[in-house]
Amino acid sequence: MTLIELVERSAAALEQAGVAFGHGTGNAFDEAAWLVLWQLGMPLDDLDGVAGLAVSPEQQDSVEELLGERIRTRKPAAYLTREAWLQGVPFYVDERAIVPRSFIAELIVDGALDAWLGEQTRRVLDLCTGNGSLAVLAAMAWPEVNIDAADISPPALQVARINVDKHGLQDRISIVESDGLHGAPGPYDLILCNPPYVNAASMAQLPAEYRAEPELALAGGGDGMDFIRGVLRDAPARMNEQAVLVLEVGNERSNFESAFARLEVVWLETSAGEDQVLLITRESLVAFGQRQ
Repeated sequence: MTLIELVERSAAALEQAGVAFGHGTGNAFDEAAWLVLWQLGMPLDDLDGVAGLAVSPEQQDSVEELLGERIRTRKPAAYLTREAWLQGVPFYVDERAIVPRSFIAELIVDGALDAWLGEQTRRVLDLCTGNGSLAVLAAMAWPEVNIDAADISPPALQVARINVDKHGLQDRISIVESDGLHGAPGPYDLILCNPPYVNAASMAQLPAEYRAEPELALAGGGDGMDFIRGVLRDAPARMNEQAVLVLEVGNERSNFESAFARLEVVWLETSAGEDQVLLITRESLVAFGQRQ
């Protein structure tokens, strides 16, 4: 059996088992390729280069064992491999933090946020940092900034510390335990936030793979906006005059617009369209607060 044949067989098994995707891959073939290549110690970005390699019975058995665990436990693949990739950068992850998949990562890496920044941009907050991936990507993209990676969850911050150390960014990224913005006084020039925003009805219907993640990092209350309300209320006092807030709301744009109808925002283009991530200036937040 060749490696590509093993990938195709593994993909068929994932399809038949009805597992859910969305934690780094979007379909059975891509997930099967990831699991096979990872388990066999092959480069994760060169399937074509190794597709024709012969796979021994022992290698087949090891892949089938990992595949069986994926199907049996319904855990995201990243929790089994203890590794997730975001914008080409590897991160450690385990059940203490959600699997990193924020669209804000795209905006950091492709320079889409740079027009909103300037020489004054020196202090950045990554709120709800989880495993620290956005903080790390921000530090890589903007060498002149210092970053607070904040989260309410001490276990998640332990994972973030692993990734900060892994990428040698201890001197520029500080780990901060904070309930919302209360433990992060700032002032900041940029706030990045991928918060819990899943509404209650959607939470009740999540596949097992998503329920394997910390609920604290996902559940946003009835309309998904509970945490976000506090952030928008408290952020201006922690932002410098020219600061901006970049906020991810996933599939909750309609709920966001219902909750904050009079707030002026800029929706940002990502690979998922213009519904997922928005930008708010401090000036808009202040004006919104005065109208409440």
